[in-house]
Amino acid sequence: MKQIKVNGVILVENNMGDFDKMLTMLTPNLGKIGCSARGARRPKSLLLAGTQLLCFGEYMLFKSGDNYSINSCETIEMFYNIRTDLDKLTYATYLTKIIHDVTTENQNSYNTLKLFLNTLYAISETDKNLDFITTVFKLRLLKIIGFAPNIRECTACKKKEDITHFSFKDNGFKCRACSKQDMGAVEISEATQNAIKYIMMADPKKIFSFELSEKCRKELELVANIYLNEKLEKEYKLEKLF
Repeated sequence: MKQIKVNGVILVENNMGDFDKMLTMLTPNLGKIGCSARGARRPKSLLLAGTQLLCFGEYMLFKSGDNYSINSCETIEMFYNIRTDLDKLTYATYLTKIIHDVTTENQNSYNTLKLFLNTLYAISETDKNLDFITTVFKLRLLKIIGFAPNIRECTACKKKEDITHFSFKDNGFKCRACSKQDMGAVEISEATQNAIKYIMMADPKKIFSFELSEKCRKELELVANIYLNEKLEKEYKLEKLF
């Protein structure tokens, strides 16, 4: 039996037996792992707080074969404001589903975990529009998992001038002339183009530090939703929890 210390965030919690839990945790170096937490549902359990959905903490794990179990944990961040706001909880839960789909075990998930934690912080501690936060998260995540769009030039003719559209077929910007041959491309303003560039290149802690008009925010949201759904080959919908 091997003992491992990891930081991680709880993506999924399920009850098991009378007092135990089965958890899915995202860690920086082990990737997404399943682990049991015996007695975590007992009222006086030391694992009670640290095994709740969205909790970020430091965990001492035992590994036996391919199975992990939590021996002890210390909470680092509970994201309390998410737990007390149904709208914030709905959006945070929606993001965990996406994270769950793009991560696997034995995967370097450091950048994905960092993005997820920064996003949870933005949801919990700021008053920024939740759709805006979700949109930024999606585009940055696509870069991390290998689907960064071409934002330097037209994906067809390589021209840097007169960029007017985003092409899902060719994964990036297109000029006015080339977009006429791409029926699926959507027109986006210069401000939206600059927002996409910023999201791709900004410091991880500053990716939410910009403002957009309502019109541009809708353009950005449209690009993010279609691009994510196409690349992950799945339609993600925000669903009410209750």
